[in-house]
Amino acid sequence: MGFVGPRPERPEFVQWLTKEIPYYPVRNVVRPGITGWAQVRYKYGNTVEDAKEKLQYDLFYIKNASLGLDLLIMFETIKIVILGRGAQ
Repeated sequence: MGFVGPRPERPEFVQWLTKEIPYYPVRNVVRPGITGWAQVRYKYGNTVEDAKEKLQYDLFYIKNASLGLDLLIMFETIKIVILGRGAQ
């Protein structure tokens, strides 16, 4: 696991979401991370619709992965933690 990348999901949810959401397994082509683009850009969610939206952010990250994007995600993560604007 790295510091930046799509957040890993529990295996039972991966099986279920793979059946519900096209292209969901694509997010597994990169190493998972503690924080990611979906975590700094989207609210905490627990529905299929939320998972679909977060997948869009994960696919954006995979397509545009770079040191600059990783640094931006790390900066945003630190800002969220310091300002207390995380999941409520």
